[in-house]
Amino acid sequence: MTHTFNKAYWEEHWEQRPAGGMLAPNPHTVQATRGLTPGTALDVGCGTGTEAVWLAERGWWVAGIDISATALATAREFGATAGVEERVQWIEADASTWTPEQRFDLVTTHYAHAPIPQLEFYARMAAWVAPGGTLILVGHLHGHGGGHAHDDGAHGGHQHGHGAAEELDPPEEATVTLEQMQAVLDPAEWDVVEAFATTREAMLPGGEVRALHDVVATARRRPDPTAPADVSH
Repeated sequence: MTHTFNKAYWEEHWEQRPAGGMLAPNPHTVQATRGLTPGTALDVGCGTGTEAVWLAERGWWVAGIDISATALATAREFGATAGVEERVQWIEADASTWTPEQRFDLVTTHYAHAPIPQLEFYARMAAWVAPGGTLILVGHLHGHGGGHAHDDGAHGGHQHGHGAAEELDPPEEATVTLEQMQAVLDPAEWDVVEAFATTREAMLPGGEVRALHDVVATARRRPDPTAPADVSH
């Protein structure tokens, strides 16, 4: 089955998602942001705001963009509960056509899919990283069907489709290989900090544990060589 990850798809998805409290942030992002100095961040396909709120709590100024008004309504509630309303801007837009007015010190995405091909989507996100900034891509690993629940920001059982079998498998067009993900990062512009495929366990609503097959890349955009040097003392 071919999926069109448009607004109607995601609104239906989030309307059917079980209600729940704030979940833990994606462990790959937790690890990759250790040691980074907080600045401006963009969470692409932020869903219900797990990572965006987590980053704001740690001093980042965050923009969270998602196509679903339903997801963002929950995200706003989470942000208010966490007391970070002033540090997070929620943007309802299609990230496959939307363009930010600025570039960011950190751009993250966790299993986000758009109406355009997945690798094209990643390339768009990469363009939004400022020189010296960091890009974190967390996606579905291609070729690992069966028992894979798509979780929103780790963990909450963000599943594709609505049939019992389909819910556990990401659609093929939503998956990538490690080699494909790395190919998005031009060596002339990016230093890859780490890139790997891994399997981990996550608990779904109701306590069921499922294996998640992830492909992850963290990279830093090289500083602009034409930028004037800082000669301040």
